[in-house]
Amino acid sequence: MPRPHRWRPSPTARRTGVLAACVALAAYTGFRPPSAWTATLQSISWQGGFHRRFVVGTVLHPFAEWSHYAYGVFAIWSYAVLAALVAVLAVAAVRTRVPARRMLVAAWFVLPTGGYLFHEVGYFEQVLFLALFGAWWLVARGRWVAAAAVMAVSVCVHEIAVLTVLPLFTLVVARALPARRALAAVAPSVLAGALVLVVSPAADGATGRLALRLRGADFPARSDVLEIFDRTQAQSMRMYAPLDVLLFLTPLTLLLAAALALAFARGTVAGVHRLLAIGAATAPVLAAFAGWDTHRWAFLLLANSAVVVWWWLGQDAAGRVRTAARYRVLVAAALLCTHVPLAYFDGFAPRELTGTELRAFVHDATSGDLLRAPRQ
Repeated sequence: MPRPHRWRPSPTARRTGVLAACVALAAYTGFRPPSAWTATLQSISWQGGFHRRFVVGTVLHPFAEWSHYAYGVFAIWSYAVLAALVAVLAVAAVRTRVPARRMLVAAWFVLPTGGYLFHEVGYFEQVLFLALFGAWWLVARGRWVAAAAVMAVSVCVHEIAVLTVLPLFTLVVARALPARRALAAVAPSVLAGALVLVVSPAADGATGRLALRLRGADFPARSDVLEIFDRTQAQSMRMYAPLDVLLFLTPLTLLLAAALALAFARGTVAGVHRLLAIGAATAPVLAAFAGWDTHRWAFLLLANSAVVVWWWLGQDAAGRVRTAARYRVLVAAALLCTHVPLAYFDGFAPRELTGTELRAFVHDATSGDLLRAPRQ
């Protein structure tokens, strides 16, 4: 008598299921509504007289004006960007032919970085990384001019792009394009960054006019966001201690640089590309001189390093280099990185896998508290 047929999920279905579980764990750990800080920042627009960080607000301006700056407009945008970023990572992980890349994405979501990604919903670096992945896709298809334009616009989303996604883009084009064409692809972003840093952050009276508009908003607008556009970088630096931030980030930076240097040894990445890769991974440490979000900069260090590792895994796979020993170096580095705290904003903390926390999460989700607009 023939045995009954047993259904078995396909390899793609299994990969998708495992990855979905990792994403769900990350979402449970760190999900929260977009903060009042991000909603206020997303109201910054070119139409309002602002000359930095204006791209998102410029896109949302018609909807914000129509809704009288309703929190829902900014929340929907923030959730859409987060969902798009998670989808890009998940699809790339499922479709990749390099198993180590799939493990990298799964580990990213399971480690504290996954929860932090969901926690910082609404922050502009999520838009920046979407722009980077879009530019990366364009370069792979020979459309480097369009990719250069995307990266130039990203600098106007947030000037932190110069220390995060632009070094990664430089690494990609340096490997994929001839030298002169690679320089031409990076040049618009460098010029845009220089221009953004030279011009006044906002026109006279712009912050005051926006503050008046936001008085009618249904969320507590953050005055400290608007103050950013009324002071110079030197004035900002006098409000915190950059060397203290740098001291916090230095051990993590050295750990990541050393791990990547060991991983690249005797592989397909050599010479100037090796230096570019390590530089791209560790460039966010320079954000210590741009602001006091210490734990956010640590997260960006880990994000850049993960993108570099993804890129490197593809290079070695194409060159058929055996890398098992070097994988262990990266795994050890990842475990050490879990000892660097990624403290959350606004009094939030990562949810723990306990019955008490799970019950509270279910209550917040079913009562609507999980999506409620912030009160401060």
